[in-house]
Amino acid sequence: MTFDLPQLLGLFDLLDGIAIAMLLAGWPLIGWLVERDGAKRSTHSLIADYRARWMVEMVSRENRVIDVQILATLRQGAAFFTSATMIAIGGSVALLGNADRLQKLAADLSDNLSAPRGVWEAKLALVTLILVSAFLKFVWSHRVFGYCAVVLAAVPGDPDNPEAIRFANKAAQLNTNAARSFNRGLRAVYFALATLAWLVGPVPLLLATLSTLAVLYRREFSSQTRAALLDE
Repeated sequence: MTFDLPQLLGLFDLLDGIAIAMLLAGWPLIGWLVERDGAKRSTHSLIADYRARWMVEMVSRENRVIDVQILATLRQGAAFFTSATMIAIGGSVALLGNADRLQKLAADLSDNLSAPRGVWEAKLALVTLILVSAFLKFVWSHRVFGYCAVVLAAVPGDPDNPEAIRFANKAAQLNTNAARSFNRGLRAVYFALATLAWLVGPVPLLLATLSTLAVLYRREFSSQTRAALLDE
């Protein structure tokens, strides 16, 4: 960094602090709302019931090829986002190393965007850190889906075996855990995209954060997908 921490913090005003506080408070808050089992359940919570039912139904199937294929598809999704976030981190780090060019470009576009290099480095560093968080969550999701595949293969083929349901429940729990980590990675990506708005200023960051929270809430609690999952 070009500036030490106290000097760097002095380059940001109160509105920047409010915008960052909104981001850092809204991100875990929406995650808590989505993952808790409250009176109004989220799409994530509802689909967990279907994951559990999937494993129970799998016990009675003689041919489990379809179950393996579905699990492989879920794992491929986690692998795709792992690779995508790795590329995004590389691009963000490259920008971080060329913050002076970004600083000059922004100054040429508008005087309002002119800021010391340390400001640009701090903003890009925050985006990078959020992307790293997303990457780690996708990696863990991919791994847990692999654990689920192993446990699924260990489920006895005889549905009358008393161990069959117990192992199926273990597979269902691992499946749900992997999905939870995957969803957390997706939310991190959403907020990394919102943080990019900070490059323009604190007001765009505030608006981007509020828009991201609204989109996530709608998709989890007011979407047609959630309505389709409900038993009502």
